[in-house]
Amino acid sequence: MIIFGTKGYLYQLAILTLVCAQCGNPAAHTLRKRVTKFTLFFVPLFPVSTKYTTQCTFCGAEQKVTKEQAEQLQAQAIGGGQGYGQQSQQQPYQS
Repeated sequence: MIIFGTKGYLYQLAILTLVCAQCGNPAAHTLRKRVTKFTLFFVPLFPVSTKYTTQCTFCGAEQKVTKEQAEQLQAQAIGGGQGYGQQSQQQPYQS
């Protein structure tokens, strides 16, 4: 019997102050990376999908962004002194 499946990991890459596209308020937005990995016998082996999103802390609206946009936002957060750490320093949230 072979046991396989997927497991999700959520990384918080940065926190930025942006104007929300949904509510129009300038508020903090979290930049997140969601990685789904294929597992075999409960051991994560390789990533199946990777998605980037920003979420407004004021209204909770979530917006998908591309990898390039996420890298630019992360560089902006680190360069502007707003960054709260990088992916390699933080533990993922498991879902």
